[in-house]
Amino acid sequence: MKKTLEFRAHDGEIEDIALGPDNKVVTAGRDFQCCVWQQDQLVTGLRWHENLPGIPDKAYRYQACRDSGTFLGLGTVTGSVAIHIAFSLQRLYYVKEAHGIVVTDVAFVPESRPGRELLGGHEAALLSVAVDSRCKLHLLPTRRSLPVWLLLLLCAGLIVATILLLQLTFPGFL
Repeated sequence: MKKTLEFRAHDGEIEDIALGPDNKVVTAGRDFQCCVWQQDQLVTGLRWHENLPGIPDKAYRYQACRDSGTFLGLGTVTGSVAIHIAFSLQRLYYVKEAHGIVVTDVAFVPESRPGRELLGGHEAALLSVAVDSRCKLHLLPTRRSLPVWLLLLLCAGLIVATILLLQLTFPGFL
């Protein structure tokens, strides 16, 4: 093996590291941060005071991380579990104290046939393991969105309403 890149990712020890798509790397450090890197450049990061206002930094720390390509799964030293969108780090799922103590690892259920059976109608499934000797399955509900036909219908209605409003405001417009 040959080292290809070296950079300072965190102040202190790195608790966990995960490889993501597009050569991105996710790190969870003892400095209370979780970071997404592209080579040696910080793409985005999470800090407790920004992610969970009102909870002091020193009370919690990211312990385990996994990046499925679409989602980032995180576990903490207090037993909490979260799922974020990988590219924006928007939080989609959070369970405070899902375990009684430190989450030692998290893993997404693979997209295999048995994995899809576990998913059911959910968008993702994350397994968490903790020092409390428990393994828990966290299911991310499928996010709702508007059907394309409804969006097109709304756009057409907006165009018709705009034309009618212009005709009423400026008689002889058409």
